[in-house]
Amino acid sequence: MTRLADLAELVRAPAALSVPGDVLSGAAAAGALGPRTPALAGASVLLYWAGMAANDWADRRLDAVERPERPIPSGRVRPSVALGVASGLTAAGLAVATAAGGRRAAAVALPLAATIWGYDLRAKNTAAGPAVMAACRGLDVLLGASGGRVVRALPAALTVAAHTWTVTALSRREVTGADRRLPGLTLAGTALIALTTSARPTVLSGAPSSTGCVKRGPFLRLGELVPAVLAAGYAARYGRAQARVLADPSPARVRTAVGAGITGLPALQGALTARAGARLLGLAVAGAAPLGRRLARLISPT
Repeated sequence: MTRLADLAELVRAPAALSVPGDVLSGAAAAGALGPRTPALAGASVLLYWAGMAANDWADRRLDAVERPERPIPSGRVRPSVALGVASGLTAAGLAVATAAGGRRAAAVALPLAATIWGYDLRAKNTAAGPAVMAACRGLDVLLGASGGRVVRALPAALTVAAHTWTVTALSRREVTGADRRLPGLTLAGTALIALTTSARPTVLSGAPSSTGCVKRGPFLRLGELVPAVLAAGYAARYGRAQARVLADPSPARVRTAVGAGITGLPALQGALTARAGARLLGLAVAGAAPLGRRLARLISPT
């Protein structure tokens, strides 16, 4: 009988803490924060877990060689169970998204689910893999924005997608290790992401922000430091892990950097949410980062 702990490892349960921030940052940017937002975040988590289960099912033969301790090759979870979990979670995620956000949410959730499965079954081991995974995260941000002005959430979606590209590109070298060019490229990308996220948004004086707040003047207020502080924290932790890969591109260092990228994403999402004007919510989103790091010690997010 499959244990709950084995299923939690299959779907990499703690890594899901990095998911609701996608929806929240998209909703904040689009001016769509509201009672439906938590349900859309829940749908996003279900689709994420579905993708993790489908990933392990698709990689079961490769994992038997490279990661025999994973739930399927170790015999703790049968392949049929993993496929059933992935399918069931996908259906549940689509149902929750549609019930919460109607046709507009379904119009994003369906391609999101298709992209997740496309990555797991086809794109993962191709040159397009990092870009397809980045598209998954970008669509996840737009799922949160689906109830508002979606175009306003495009910068946040592209930012999260760019971060996801760096993590995915590194993750492809978790077993073999990397040459120094890859961490050099991803580290430069992380610095650029943090810099653009911490920059003060361009909003005309007296004009409402995407969350309805009014900017009363051009001077930087204390609250406007929140995005910069969160972005700096994101860059420091994830950047430090990538710098260590530059010094020693071994598989262990690469895996550590990938873990830092996954568990550090809430800080970036929090910065984006705060940048849209929802500063307290941004701080709450970023608060998932330390919790994710603690849980990652129990269940690996990679």
